[in-house]
Amino acid sequence: MAKKEVTVEEKLRALYDLQLIDSRIDDIRNVRGELPLEVEDLEDEVAGLNTRISNLAEDVANLEADISNKKLAMEESKTLITKYEEQQKNVRNNREFDSLSKEVEFQELEIQLAEKRIKEFKAKIAQKNEVIDSTKERLAQQQNHLDHKKNELNAILKETEKEEKLLHEKSEEYSKSIDEHLLNAYNRIRTKVKNGLAVVSIERGAAGGSFFTIPPQVQLEIANRKKITIDEHSGRILVDAALAQEEKDKIDSIFA
Repeated sequence: MAKKEVTVEEKLRALYDLQLIDSRIDDIRNVRGELPLEVEDLEDEVAGLNTRISNLAEDVANLEADISNKKLAMEESKTLITKYEEQQKNVRNNREFDSLSKEVEFQELEIQLAEKRIKEFKAKIAQKNEVIDSTKERLAQQQNHLDHKKNELNAILKETEKEEKLLHEKSEEYSKSIDEHLLNAYNRIRTKVKNGLAVVSIERGAAGGSFFTIPPQVQLEIANRKKITIDEHSGRILVDAALAQEEKDKIDSIFA
């Protein structure tokens, strides 16, 4: 049995149906607006702030470990000083005494240097803790902002999820009924024109959204539905108002 040939009118109806469905999807996305991008940006910022706090906390822990090590080194130096001073009491000559005095002097310098380093480490810790506090404050603000935006987005998604799923299914269904060449042309026009309107009806003698009047002869050809007509000014596919209204009523009833 020969496959039934699709008429131009059927192609136009399928195209306009697809346009109506895709426009509904566009409307849902417009309601979401920049929200998904805002949420994504905030998530990235919150993750970045958490990483910064974690890195700063690690720096503080390392500095505190350095302080502990310096304190241990100081205790070792004090122990050595005590040891050398005890040994000085039992020396046999001045050379041994002077040698031990130099060791004591060296350990005292080590203690002074350790004290200086500890002071520097404590100053760095104080500085890093200040940055941690201000970063935590910023994190709390942005986390609250993120939670608010996420709730806002989730509410919209919950409200439109079912309808959007059905619209996408219908969009795929209607796309399959249109030949590839025509579908490619439709998609190409959609990416180039304002509001994604690739198929528009004639309104008051002009293409929808356009101020350029279409000659009566061309309007008659469009109404006859015998060929695909492209608006020379906007590059969009044109359909007559009656066909547009019929298809709008049909699509409205499907999604009522």
